Amino acid sequence: MALLPSRTKFRKQQRGSLAGIAKGGAFVQFGEFGMQAIGRGWINGQQIEACRITISRHFSRKGKVWIRIFPDKPVSKKPAETRMGKGKGATDFWVACVKPGRVLFEVANVTREEAQEALKLAAAKLPIKTKFVDRLEVV
Repeated sequence: MALLPSRTKFRKQQRGSLAGIAKGGAFVQFGEFGMQAIGRGWINGQQIEACRITISRHFSRKGKVWIRIFPDKPVSKKPAETRMGKGKGATDFWVACVKPGRVLFEVANVTREEAQEALKLAAAKLPIKTKFVDRLEVV
């Protein structure tokens, strides 16, 4: 299952900037525990899906998972061994731009130990550093 928007206003985007800290989504709002980004970077749809599968498999059909990021930025790539010029390449994959402070995943209806272990396993699938946060911890 590929995560991508059903439609966008424009097919291609510029790379943009990842400077600064998260503007929103920095608190645990839905679940009891969460995974918060410490680093910054792009997380693509496959990485998000890998984390979701890891968390849900660890809980083995109990608990609830919220995904707080969505890949809505297209990244284009030109074919290998192509000469320069001739325009921008076709969309290759979609990414979510993540800044420090952003909560990526939230979980509920599980113990603290289970949540910590599941989010630790999921964090190994991501290209950025993360930390475990409670709902109480973040005010």
